[in-house]
Amino acid sequence: MEWERAKTYILLFFVLLNLTLGGLLIIERRRYTLSPEREQAIVEIMYQNNITMDARVIRRFAPMRLMYVGGFYYDVDKLSDIFFGNAAVNRVATAHGYTITHGQGELTIAHGFISYNNSSGHGGRAQWMPDVDRAQAERVANDFVRANWPDFRLEDVFIGPDWVHLSYRQVYRGYVIHSNFIDFIITERGIVQVEMQFGQVLEIDRERQPIAAPDEALLSFIQRFRYPFQDTPMTVIRMDLVYFQDEGSPDPNGRYRLEPFYRVFIGGNERDPLLINAFTNELIN
Repeated sequence: MEWERAKTYILLFFVLLNLTLGGLLIIERRRYTLSPEREQAIVEIMYQNNITMDARVIRRFAPMRLMYVGGFYYDVDKLSDIFFGNAAVNRVATAHGYTITHGQGELTIAHGFISYNNSSGHGGRAQWMPDVDRAQAERVANDFVRANWPDFRLEDVFIGPDWVHLSYRQVYRGYVIHSNFIDFIITERGIVQVEMQFGQVLEIDRERQPIAAPDEALLSFIQRFRYPFQDTPMTVIRMDLVYFQDEGSPDPNGRYRLEPFYRVFIGGNERDPLLINAFTNELIN
């Protein structure tokens, strides 16, 4: 009889515990979720400032971790093999890196930035594509990225009269690393230009830090960026939350900070989103 009563008490305890934890989770989620009223309020404030919000306002703003990234470092031999294969190349050490050439192709590594140019197109005539279009360009660039940097994903595509510009960003544990990028220019000759820069993610803080709410970030955008251009209509076409390595000196361990940033894309200037530090709510560009 005593054991049956004890089991009942134990089961009741776990039921109450689960209910309590569930309630706490609901409270926590609501705490870091933008309410419909706040969302509507910021959209109206933007409208009053001649800004159209043609994008989904981010609703969740749960605390995020600080990441650390190493300085820009690349395996020069691997890069040479990626762009030139087994061809005999001319490699010259410079004050800030290397210049590697073969035929019409030139690979430059300097100050952590990589640039590849080849007016004949990477891979020679086999890559030529009459009247290059977006689908063909994506196929060529996707094959190249998947073979060499599979953790990068296509983010943006810009189409010109005879070229396609494709921009890739690294995705780490579900988060986009905005400062780790690979950009392609593709024409009928194939890949004629590649620009890239990335550092290796080394560590993630165990503790999470609170971030600014999305409506607070948009207010920062209005107050610090909008004012000089208040007579010009603007349209926000996209808003998201990414990680970005801002300028700064490394810590004693040689690590740089990767912090969460809101990206705000303005119509007509999609290539250069505004960046707002989610920890400090400061606009940096």
